[in-house]
Amino acid sequence: MIPLVYLVLRALQADGADLREIVFRVRNLELLWNTLILMLGTLTAATLIALPLAFLTTRTNFVLRKVGVFLGVLPLAVPGYVGAYALLAASGTQGMIETLTGIRWPHPVGYWGALGVLTLFNFPYLFMNFWATLRNLDPSLEEAARSLGRSPMQVFWQVTLPQLRPAWYAGSLMIALHVFGDFGVVSLMRFETFSYAIYQQYNAAFDRVYAAWLSLMLLAVTASTLWLEARLLSRLRLSRSGSGAARKAPVMNLGMWNIPALVFVALVAGATLIVPLSAILFWLRQGIEQGVQDWGQVLWNSVQVALPASLLTTVLAIPPAYLGVRYPGFWTRLIERSAYFGYATPPLALALALVFFSLKAVPGIYQTLTLLIGAYVLHFLAEAIGPVRASLYQATPRLEEAARSLGYNSMQAFARVTFPLMRSGLLASLSLVFLSVLKELPLSFLLSPIGFETLAKNVWAYTSEAMFADAAPYAITIVLVSGLFAALVLQEKK
Repeated sequence: MIPLVYLVLRALQADGADLREIVFRVRNLELLWNTLILMLGTLTAATLIALPLAFLTTRTNFVLRKVGVFLGVLPLAVPGYVGAYALLAASGTQGMIETLTGIRWPHPVGYWGALGVLTLFNFPYLFMNFWATLRNLDPSLEEAARSLGRSPMQVFWQVTLPQLRPAWYAGSLMIALHVFGDFGVVSLMRFETFSYAIYQQYNAAFDRVYAAWLSLMLLAVTASTLWLEARLLSRLRLSRSGSGAARKAPVMNLGMWNIPALVFVALVAGATLIVPLSAILFWLRQGIEQGVQDWGQVLWNSVQVALPASLLTTVLAIPPAYLGVRYPGFWTRLIERSAYFGYATPPLALALALVFFSLKAVPGIYQTLTLLIGAYVLHFLAEAIGPVRASLYQATPRLEEAARSLGYNSMQAFARVTFPLMRSGLLASLSLVFLSVLKELPLSFLLSPIGFETLAKNVWAYTSEAMFADAAPYAITIVLVSGLFAALVLQEKK
């Protein structure tokens, strides 16, 4: 909260006339409109992909169900700005498509370009929620509706779809937060939203007061979305009221509908994986021929900040997770939930707040790795708490009680009994945060020391200059590391 206080103080440094001019500037409404239509468009398009794919892989005998699940999760391994790079590198003059086929495919830019990229690489948030809900949905209500004469389509619209609302809310919230906080995609696609405008004002126009106001407006939009999602969820009551155990839904025979289903899955695979990976490999070959410089140093720089940030974040996640599980109550829940504040804050707004905070309070850490790692910790602490909390739920408190009865104090009992049982959760937190830091772009942009390059920064920098061959080695490194992580997660789920 303290850095955000400095953000407010910086915003209030304008005098009365300038303040009115900044707050009531017409451009603010344009940025708000652009941000909201991009979020709503992405949600709509992502739903149109995720819902059919989840239904095919859970409720039907679709011939490629496992492939469908794989396709529904794997695009998360590709950061949005890498997806934007790949689609820009595949299209346009002398792009991969024109070089290989002679057909000039226009660059995906502006609103439709940003919408397409954000949809293709964020729809898995909705897919995973739909997929998990459809797998566990009790079919008794659907059977009752069919016995009353409803057609299969009426059953789906009137019974199944309303029960998917919690899944849609959860996935939509994640997508909305990513759209609000996205900087890489909208900047490469040249579509102005709040995030892109904050970067322009801070880095190009050097108008720090207006940048602070834009950050506060973006925070207000994000807070309103979180409030709306909590409000919608508070009114839902969808638990089973009947007796007996829930049953699995019967599998629907697709028959000839397998063919259009295959076409749909092929289009999703082509847009999210085949074309982007082909474009990266196409330009990678040229990049290697030109000679790759500084790749090892840039990779080391990324690891140099990702490793301490993930270690520190995992250690700091233990106290709030432990208090929340062992001593549930209002205050412990408040402590745990406060960690989510940094995650929900758009990265550029958080970075700007830390810039103002460091310049005023501790100027010695401005543009140092200390500030950069601290920003990663604040932003990704919520990601680390989840796996740690899950492992604590599986470690029964009776073992600690037994250890204390043998003469150990509370700290010794925790260290000798509970901590070893948390090993898998701690490793999961460490891996998750390490990967997130490796891919992170906006915080790295504003807070990195001068001349400190990372994989994410180099992908964005070379792509914005249309130097696709130079960006390819860094892009493929991020995709390979992210893909390896996604494969490990899928293997763990099995």
